[in-house]
Amino acid sequence: MGLNGKYSVGILLTFVLLGIMMLYVFPVISMITGVKTVTGNTFSLSRIALWAVLLITFLYSLFIEKGSFLLKIEKKYSIAFSIKAVIVLYLACVFGGAILNGLIQFLIHKEDGSKILQFTTLFKNDYFLIIFTCFTAGAVEELLMRGYIQPRIEKIYNSPLAGILVSAALFGILHSTYGTIGQVVVPFFIGVVFAMFYKKYSNIKILIVCHFMIDFVTLMAMNFIDFKHLSVF
Repeated sequence: MGLNGKYSVGILLTFVLLGIMMLYVFPVISMITGVKTVTGNTFSLSRIALWAVLLITFLYSLFIEKGSFLLKIEKKYSIAFSIKAVIVLYLACVFGGAILNGLIQFLIHKEDGSKILQFTTLFKNDYFLIIFTCFTAGAVEELLMRGYIQPRIEKIYNSPLAGILVSAALFGILHSTYGTIGQVVVPFFIGVVFAMFYKKYSNIKILIVCHFMIDFVTLMAMNFIDFKHLSVF
């Protein structure tokens, strides 16, 4: 199998593992622990499962692809540039996502966010779970979607645009398990923004920090404000 073939298998493996994790991790945890409802502890175990997917992908790149996990060499930037980049990315994603979500709410009138509501109750005043969840999402999702998948798609099809759009589409699809159209469209939009930044600036750490901040601010807002007032999130 050629290198592009190994890249294809690696991308498929990563996406399938993430899909399985999103769909079946809670039933499996429930079967193992005997806990029938989603609690803070079981949710933490589900985040650990995400780290396991990252580890499997890393080992695949090391022993099967026999190359670097990150195909793009990380570029170093000043602290001032990094802070500015995080702020600009954050504002672009939050305001762009809010506009898209507002349009969806206007067109569809109301989406069923019961699953999101169920999860938000887990984070009430549990700041460790909030931080752990946000750090896991920022690190694991960025390393896999932008760091691993995007440059390999680009290599396979010899197209930066394909790398951006396919990685963003997969990012959106993985969020479909939350059950709303907004939870697909908005992550796709954020995925495009992040992928364009990664293509131009080759710095995954800035994306990890920005991803963390988006999730952290959202969960903290949900922690202090009634959920019904947070439709834009």
